[in-house]
Amino acid sequence: MSSRLRHRLRPHGRSPRDRSPSPRGRSLRSRLPLLVGVTLVVVCAVTALTVFLVQRAYLLGDLDQRVTNTAERVQGGTRGTAEAGPDADKDLAFLDQRGQAVGTIGGTLDVDGYVSAARVVPQDGDPRSLNAAQRAALDGIEADGSLHTRTVPGLGTYRVTALGGSGHAVLTGLPMDGVRDMIRDLVVVEAAVAVVGLAAAGCVCAVVIRRQLRPLGRVAAAAAEVSRSALDRAEATGPTPASGPTPVPGPTPVSGLVRVSERDTDPGSEAGQVAAALNRMIDHVESSLAERQRGEEEIRRSEERTRRLLADASHELRTPLAAIAGYAELMNRGPGMIEPTLAWRRVSAESARMTGLVEDLLLLARLDEGRLPHSAEADLAALVADAVWDARATGDDHDWQLGLLLDTPALVAGDEARLHQVVANLLANARMHTPVGTTVVTSVEATDERRVIRVRDNGPGIPPALLSRVFERFTRADASRSRPDARSGGSGLGLAIAAAITQAHGGRIGVESEPGHTEFTIELPAIGMPRLLPVDTVSASSTPTPTSPPPTSPHPTPAPTRAPDIASSSMS
Repeated sequence: MSSRLRHRLRPHGRSPRDRSPSPRGRSLRSRLPLLVGVTLVVVCAVTALTVFLVQRAYLLGDLDQRVTNTAERVQGGTRGTAEAGPDADKDLAFLDQRGQAVGTIGGTLDVDGYVSAARVVPQDGDPRSLNAAQRAALDGIEADGSLHTRTVPGLGTYRVTALGGSGHAVLTGLPMDGVRDMIRDLVVVEAAVAVVGLAAAGCVCAVVIRRQLRPLGRVAAAAAEVSRSALDRAEATGPTPASGPTPVPGPTPVSGLVRVSERDTDPGSEAGQVAAALNRMIDHVESSLAERQRGEEEIRRSEERTRRLLADASHELRTPLAAIAGYAELMNRGPGMIEPTLAWRRVSAESARMTGLVEDLLLLARLDEGRLPHSAEADLAALVADAVWDARATGDDHDWQLGLLLDTPALVAGDEARLHQVVANLLANARMHTPVGTTVVTSVEATDERRVIRVRDNGPGIPPALLSRVFERFTRADASRSRPDARSGGSGLGLAIAAAITQAHGGRIGVESEPGHTEFTIELPAIGMPRLLPVDTVSASSTPTPTSPPPTSPHPTPAPTRAPDIASSSMS
């Protein structure tokens, strides 16, 4: 019962052991030095052990060889003394010979294997006999040449052997203190070198690993900074450090997402590859945010245009409807109120005006839906000439000129009637918005890739505030909706229709305007050529230049010339 209660009191049912950080949760910065340190310790231990065993085997082998050689020399000496008399087993005079190592033990064995006599060479070189306890420590050694390790009281540990033969059995031994001291010194030196080496290697390893992992730390910091960004509301304009590609401009400039610096994106290292991949991901995120922002901005603009279109269309339709309703009311009151013929004529005019407005809106709607015009081969030179002649007949108070600059026939694939409407709208716009006597020059240029129509005049120009939205629907220089005559302006759909038809034919339309010079340019692809990419085609002079008043004489302004392919005509 108590264990169940304790389990319930623990948060989320986890024990303290479960919540403690596991070794796998440690950072790479701590795990790598630990792993390298353990590896170095193991390698050093194995190396030291190997050196110790090899050196110990070598030193013991050398000692055993010296013990055997000494025993053979001692056996030769006792063989000579045995021939001299019966007391030779106790005569160890061979130890008095020069060249015996300090601490050498020599002795003879009786038939039972006991040491009958033994002496040792001390430090001063005068051999002395071993006492009974020391001799007893050497008893029991077979005279077969095998090596034994015995501890002699008062003398230390010895490596001894016994050899028998025709003479007495001889026992010899050499001390192991020198070998043990050498092995102990070797172990001490190895341990000191290993400790110093491991400490130095550990420090160097820790420093190198930390330096090599710094780029990963900066990558992690950049990723954490990006994760803290409010991407649901962010609008990216470009990288914060100069390490990424040029940002995609958005409508509203805001700070960009953090990126890893260029010095940490070396593709030769794994950390650099991770950093480069993170930067690419951030670029993709920013481009997605910019695309979303552009989409949202376009939706807002579209909604705004739609509301303005509905408002303007309602006002435009309300005016003729109100006039028709007014004339109908007057006719209902009796023939004395208004002459029926005049009333019907005004009703027909307003009806025609309303019909034209509705047809223009329907045309724009079809073009917005992607319904391309009827496509056939059309000659721009012929239709532009017809449009200029029509404008001359409508507005003979302007100076109309035509220039044909053709390197090749100006043929395009499209709807000839709609293309004629584009040129007619541009000419009508020049006629209605320029004073009497203005020169309007229309030219056609043809190259292998595109066809260009230019309509320019030397009128007062388009107001700068109006220039940026001149191709929008219901855009008029006169913002009021009351137009007393035809020259006061149209419904504001003419240039919008011209732009929509041009784009439907794969072309583009632009305008440049300053006081004394306004030029509309229409570019259309030649037959078989791809559609033209849209560009910023609206520009104005930064400093308006003064211009002379419109010409009052009927003499035309010189038309564009390109010898010998030119056909220009003055329409004055």
